[in-house]
Amino acid sequence: MAGSPADRQQKQERLVRVRAAAEAPLLLTSHEAISWYLEGVRTHVSLAGPPVLAVRAADDGDTLFVAANEADRLIAEELLPEEAGRIVRVPWQLPPAVAAAEAGGVAEADVAAPLRAARASLLPAERERYRMLGRETAEVLTDVLRDAQPAQSERALTGAVSGALAARGIDPLVVLVAGAGRVGYRHPLPTTAPLGERAMVVVCGRRHGLIANATRWVGRAGADDERVLAVERAFLDASVPGIRLNEAFAAGIAGYAAQGFDAEEWRRHHQGGPTGYAGRDPRATSDTDDGIVDGQAFAWNPTVPGGKVEDTMVCDGDGWEVLTLDERWPTVEHAGLRRPVAMPFR
Repeated sequence: MAGSPADRQQKQERLVRVRAAAEAPLLLTSHEAISWYLEGVRTHVSLAGPPVLAVRAADDGDTLFVAANEADRLIAEELLPEEAGRIVRVPWQLPPAVAAAEAGGVAEADVAAPLRAARASLLPAERERYRMLGRETAEVLTDVLRDAQPAQSERALTGAVSGALAARGIDPLVVLVAGAGRVGYRHPLPTTAPLGERAMVVVCGRRHGLIANATRWVGRAGADDERVLAVERAFLDASVPGIRLNEAFAAGIAGYAAQGFDAEEWRRHHQGGPTGYAGRDPRATSDTDDGIVDGQAFAWNPTVPGGKVEDTMVCDGDGWEVLTLDERWPTVEHAGLRRPVAMPFR
């Protein structure tokens, strides 16, 4: 268990303010909310399934509604010691979220924005966990992709990346691979096609509830790579504490036209946004008016046909810390940050 009692106490204090505004207990039922609140507990059995526990956070303390067939494992391997005495074992046939709702409280959907705000600023222990996750995710990409070959299939490379992530205890939530013939697709689910002269790999890896997002290219450089980095910089420069997310989004998408791309390019793929315990928390649009705070994680991902850049970073008053960084990967310096470029085939 990687949990921090000190971080957990601060999270409880943050939820006190959300409960006070809601004037009722809060029901935490999503993977992102539960894993954040319980210090990185693994909330799943199936990656595609619902959480195996739910939390009712009330003024008189928390109650954890846990599937009975998962309780012993969670107590032994996942939960903080003080949480074991607050468990209600739920029969396997009853979803924990339903059992929590029967006890009464406000649903997550009714306080979605305040809950996002509560988990936006990373606390010390979880930031260190995120730093380690980002570094190891980047190391996996380097280790696997430096041995990639043009004749290798997209699926073979996907298997190698997924296996290397899993070997480090990282859930491969997303692994996308596009060879030269498919780099125009923004979400290229892998096929048997060969990588060819230029290929893109996208990963979203989860550990302790946190998700590291990164995109890498192998083979030849792309004609638009430098301009895509300039669009990313427009997003980064606008993502400062005190600014609203939709303001940063507007500044970022304006970067496409400023760099000579079609001004409507942003409409062809989402642009990313804050990250952490969800792949995007939330995905930035012109309607997302969440406030940006110090110590918040971001993964902006501007894309154009055949080009994309993406890393997981933390926004601080002193600048940006790139979490998905491996010093072995080839980079260029762009506006004061080391940014990845394509790794040539060996």
